[in-house]
Amino acid sequence: MERLAAFVQEHIAEDTSRLILNRAKWPEIDMDLAVNCIESRRKLRGKVQEWADNPSLVFPRKLSAEQCSSSATGRYKAELAGRIFHTDDQSDGNVTTTQARNMRLADLTGGLGVDSWYFSQTAEKVLYCEMLPELCRAAEHNFRVLDADNIEVRNHAVTSEGECGPEKILKDFHPDIVYMDPARRGEGGRKVFLIEDCTPDVLTLKEEILRFSRHILLKLSPMADISMVCDRLGGCCREVHVVAAGGECKELLVWMDREWNEEYSVHAVELHKNGSRAIFSFRPSEERIAGQSGNDWKGAKGICADGIGKWAAIERIADSKAYLFEPGKALMKAGAYYLIAERFGVHKLGRSTHYYIYSAEGSCGDGLTGEPVTIKELKEFGKVFRIISCSGLDKRSLKAAGKAYPHSEVTARNISMDTDTLRKKAGVTSGDDAHIFGLKSDSEGALLFITTPEA
Repeated sequence: MERLAAFVQEHIAEDTSRLILNRAKWPEIDMDLAVNCIESRRKLRGKVQEWADNPSLVFPRKLSAEQCSSSATGRYKAELAGRIFHTDDQSDGNVTTTQARNMRLADLTGGLGVDSWYFSQTAEKVLYCEMLPELCRAAEHNFRVLDADNIEVRNHAVTSEGECGPEKILKDFHPDIVYMDPARRGEGGRKVFLIEDCTPDVLTLKEEILRFSRHILLKLSPMADISMVCDRLGGCCREVHVVAAGGECKELLVWMDREWNEEYSVHAVELHKNGSRAIFSFRPSEERIAGQSGNDWKGAKGICADGIGKWAAIERIADSKAYLFEPGKALMKAGAYYLIAERFGVHKLGRSTHYYIYSAEGSCGDGLTGEPVTIKELKEFGKVFRIISCSGLDKRSLKAAGKAYPHSEVTARNISMDTDTLRKKAGVTSGDDAHIFGLKSDSEGALLFITTPEA
């Protein structure tokens, strides 16, 4: 392993295809493994930097490095597991590493081992279970290097019965929590999204696993439909966590509790580079009620309903320090479209247009129940843009916008043209003059916003 590690470090920046072609120069090196290690380390840079920086770690499959959790999401899952373990005695949802040390967690889809490693920093004992022998061998080596001596490695493919069934694997381990991250690849490597198409099939295994563990923490594709997932998994679904980082929705986490029989809650989680996080929590019934109110999608007329004219209301908004709020990926995936307006004290532009108007001088409309938040608080959950001007979207306004701001970013949502078409019609190229939005308001139709990002 030392010779392999030295070779990888020496050739880390080289073209791996050339290394394979010239493998005869290094007969003592397992070149396929070396190339996988090199390419995996590249994938892990900025993702799991602790592993990328450790020259002694071995990575036999590049795909595993592509699919593994990041440091940020790994830490979040470990903290969530600690909170789940303390379900009965939690007060504010904050659980320290020390408090959860007597937790036992079984990771039935070990993979590269990143999640197991993070769980090991919270739990007393972790069971890493993986079907591929080469990953198990690498995991045993890597965990030793990382001094993670509380992880037990087993080479098993989890199935619904037989020697690899949940009873055989879990009965003697007595887990408090079972974690699963089913492989989302079908035949020929195609991506799959339905639970039953993933490997292992959680729908088949769920009831048997819950015999040996009260809790299951399930990681699913961020593309999965939340309501469909919870319907399929049944009433034991207690919480769904939509985790976003770096402007992308990374994971969908489902906490199943065999003793739970109430409505599940959804938690939109934005993880920030500085280590902070913003969490918006709600129940689907709250969102349905907010959507039925009809008070948060009146567009400009809901902003200043004083009869001053079709565009004058929005022009006044531009004059009174108004902002456009674009929710982040976690909020959008979670589906908290109407509760955003209700809780943040902002105005939704349209029923199908998920952009919001925020006035720094307070609301001049009606129908809002929440207190307006600060710009800083809004930026925790998405992007905020200062509105320079707003008008109806037509040839005249597009020409004027392009002339005044020729180097601008452009976004089109819920109007008759896409972003590229809007950019061409405005005649602008990418730049930082402004950010031009073409958005639909239910009351005024297509609107053209000229904005600047709020630093």
